[in-house]
Amino acid sequence: MDLTSLTDFFNQWILSNAYSMATGLLALVFGWYLAGFLANQLRRLFARSKSIDPTIGPVLSQLVRYSILIVTAVIVLSQFGVATTSILTVIGAAGLAIALALQGTLSNIAAGLMLIWLRPFSIGEYIQGNNNEGTVEEIGLFATKLTTAAGLHLFVPNSNLWNTSIINYSRKKTRRLDVQVGIAYDADINIARKVLLQLVSKDKRILNKPAPLVRVEALGSSSVNILLRCWVPTGKYWDVLPELTELTKLTLDKANIEIPFNKLDVNLFEAKNN
Repeated sequence: MDLTSLTDFFNQWILSNAYSMATGLLALVFGWYLAGFLANQLRRLFARSKSIDPTIGPVLSQLVRYSILIVTAVIVLSQFGVATTSILTVIGAAGLAIALALQGTLSNIAAGLMLIWLRPFSIGEYIQGNNNEGTVEEIGLFATKLTTAAGLHLFVPNSNLWNTSIINYSRKKTRRLDVQVGIAYDADINIARKVLLQLVSKDKRILNKPAPLVRVEALGSSSVNILLRCWVPTGKYWDVLPELTELTKLTLDKANIEIPFNKLDVNLFEAKNN
């Protein structure tokens, strides 16, 4: 076949399939746009809705997007003359190959679905798991996005969180707060207990139930270690802890109760000449 015949063949093929090609390209553009548009609209809808858990929004929007893209691909290929049964066969075979090649990715998807279903954490909660911690911003199909206390963005694969123990610092409404301090052995424990309980009674953020307590925790080598324990609303914990720690020191100073610390005494002896 010479070049002229080959050119005529392609021209004839293009003319005979122009409608199918145009339809396929339009379907591709429309499907791509529709997938992104619906995914964004669903994400915004779930974010605004008070009756729907915002945790499921990102995952559902991503599922809708990928589903539309797959259907679009089938429609486009059928317009180019590829039989639907052949397309489904290829998709099945490709799916099996991809599943074997991307086992880690699929495990992230499965972990993401389990995290959505069991909900060990939700959007806005502060968690720690597998040496990762931060406020949950989004639970996606493949990974969870966190913001650390330092303001850093953390992208954690879902399987890393699913396969480890998770500490959720925000799930409970109240949280226990402990302040430990050592006082001198000759200090009056009862006075220390009295002034510290008076201190916490003045702070409106500290809960009355369970009641605050001050007790001896241990007898150290140079101090009597006492524990100040109280409960606060979870959202107030990080505000109260540093303030109460500082006020504990100032209150004991005001009551003339010594907080001992390690000291090094150096004695100098003058050598006597014989």
